[in-house]
Amino acid sequence: MNDRTNNLLRIRPEIKTTQINSDMRPEERFQNETLRPILKFQNPLILEMFRNYIRKHKSTFLELSLEKKLLYIENAIQRDIKFRNSLKGMVIGQFTIDEYNRYIQNSSALNKRMMNMVVERLKDQVQLLDETVLVY
Repeated sequence: MNDRTNNLLRIRPEIKTTQINSDMRPEERFQNETLRPILKFQNPLILEMFRNYIRKHKSTFLELSLEKKLLYIENAIQRDIKFRNSLKGMVIGQFTIDEYNRYIQNSSALNKRMMNMVVERLKDQVQLLDETVLVY
């Protein structure tokens, strides 16, 4: 392996609860082996990107009910193509060459998994968005 590959793999957090087995479909395996560790590693940046999204769109996010905040998160990622592409690029940029080659074989399904995981991650941490959106 080259230095880039070694360095990328070395900095990823290990997710001990993730199980990998031979019966998994390739997309599920890629999700568990590659996407989950990258999203965990990139979590602080994902949160900051969403905070910035809220600020840039002069949103009333902080005033929304919890239910509407969760819908806001979903809609922002589903409907704002530029924002979604920024998030995808942030994840894809952490792929090794081998992972990228596996990704392009089924990018559509993997993009859907990736964005669903980002949405769930943000929803699970919605309270962190409330605390620091306006601190600037």
